[in-house]
Amino acid sequence: MSKFHSIAHVLACTCLLAMATKSSLAIDPPAAVLQAEQARIQTIDRAMRTAVCVFAKEGSGGGSGVVISPDGYALTNFHVVQPAGSYMKCSMADDKLYDAVVVGIDPVGDVALIKLLGRSDFPAAPLANSDLVRAGDWCFAVGNPFLLATDFQPTVTYGMVSGVHRYQYPSGTLIEYADCIQTDASINPGNSGGPRFNATGEVIGITGRISFETRVRVNVGVGYAISINQIKHFLGCLHSGRIVDHATWGVAVSNSEGHVLVANILETSDAWRRGLRYDDEIVAFGGRKIDTANAFKNVLGIYPKGWRVPVTYRRDGKERETFVRLTGVHGEEELIALVQKAPKQVPQPVPKGKDPENPGQPEPMPKSGERPMPRQPLPIPLPKLPGAEAPKVPAEAAKLLKARPGYANYYFNEMHRDRVWSAFKAKGDFSSAGGEWLLEGELAGGGKLTIKLADAASSGTFPQGEVTLDATKDLDQQLGPTGSGGLLAALHLWRQMLVAGPVKFGGASYYGTAPYPGVEGEADVLAAVQNVAEVNFVFDKSKGRLAILEMFADPELDPCEIHFADYRDEGGREFPHKLEVRHGDSVFAVIELKKITLSSAKKEETK
Repeated sequence: MSKFHSIAHVLACTCLLAMATKSSLAIDPPAAVLQAEQARIQTIDRAMRTAVCVFAKEGSGGGSGVVISPDGYALTNFHVVQPAGSYMKCSMADDKLYDAVVVGIDPVGDVALIKLLGRSDFPAAPLANSDLVRAGDWCFAVGNPFLLATDFQPTVTYGMVSGVHRYQYPSGTLIEYADCIQTDASINPGNSGGPRFNATGEVIGITGRISFETRVRVNVGVGYAISINQIKHFLGCLHSGRIVDHATWGVAVSNSEGHVLVANILETSDAWRRGLRYDDEIVAFGGRKIDTANAFKNVLGIYPKGWRVPVTYRRDGKERETFVRLTGVHGEEELIALVQKAPKQVPQPVPKGKDPENPGQPEPMPKSGERPMPRQPLPIPLPKLPGAEAPKVPAEAAKLLKARPGYANYYFNEMHRDRVWSAFKAKGDFSSAGGEWLLEGELAGGGKLTIKLADAASSGTFPQGEVTLDATKDLDQQLGPTGSGGLLAALHLWRQMLVAGPVKFGGASYYGTAPYPGVEGEADVLAAVQNVAEVNFVFDKSKGRLAILEMFADPELDPCEIHFADYRDEGGREFPHKLEVRHGDSVFAVIELKKITLSSAKKEETK
């Protein structure tokens, strides 16, 4: 064969191979593949409609978020709203720009709740159970990286879950990431506060932290999301308009031969009062098994201050179960001071040879690290958004803003306080029963009691003897009958609240929601301080009834708890006829009221 024929042969074979390859590539993919692709596109389309692009400071700052209810409540990061202030502009994929106000903030967990205005039918994203998320699950992020969504269309990045239950230290700030979800779905500055979805379009977390090279501030493939289950714990408190704190419990733990033991414990803590001691093994906390000290840190970090959490511990081979009341990581004034600090400026990259600390030398390359998203965007030109140049807050938004120390937005605290009280008042209005109350009853174990409650003084005849209370003196010194933790004082405050209402009672605010043993679902809680005593009024949301009253004469002592039950009509008002009184781990008394006399306030005599 000649050289020419050899070349022709090779070319012919190459053409045949190319034709065969082209033919094989033209084969339609299986229907299942096409259906899966379409399902993914539809899921992402639905998710994108719920995403929020946050713009602030005339378009030079912002981040991302996601709407979680049709009335416009949305989640984002605390470090997104902090520089924006209480009012901001938010866009959605419907090509519209919305006014939005801050509702409540969780600065430690880096979460904020905001409310978009202008609609009552916002597309809302469903929330997943993030405890079911596993490494290898598909996921995708939606947001506003580099604030590119100036056309109001968010960016979508796809990837998978790389790890779960990651703990991230505060890194010099008050922000602490506990129990986060690690993913490789690409996120960058501006994705902050945006949703992380699972493959079915449910929110599994809120984007908050990335690992990036500080010099260039671009994602290097590791990102973290605050788990949505943690946010669910805080959501009721965020609706309160408060600055919410995370929890601690006065116990330090350590690893010991595969077990997690109590290494140190404060004798003033509720954990000590509930019976925990040195070297006890922590088996479970909040229903989650504990096998390392790091796992315990993760679980503790997902609860708000004030919750009562189930704890299982083991001593001498025997397991014990109890509920421990959690205290706050910070003092109230300390937390407010930390939040009100001006946000730190994130340094921009310094060009090579322009290091101000070492002129003429290249800037040393910083190490990669995990940290919150930068509060300031990259220095890229952004067109001004419609209305962004107008500093004045629109009237519709201004109506929903009310400043008060200790609150992110006091407007929403008042709104929920009034909602809870209106639901209770619908069952019975006690405002006209401002005279003396006479309660006569029997104890479940035998014996009778008589209690008189009035504004200036109250008294009671108990099996333990006579008890009196002077309302002009501090209640922490009037805790009779003995062993009750202050039953008469608690009943005195109960009557005062029912007659006066939360506004006139003084200092009453809406804590938010919390789970309580004996109350189905989460309860609404009104918190107040009166005569140095702290009082929690716990309402059953489904029934609108007062379920529990907790009175703390001293935060380092067990409260007097009154559980109200057997509500019956009493003169047109629902009134409890069974009171279970608890102090610490014991039931002090079960009271069955047999006769109830509520008198109206005496009218002043006119001359």
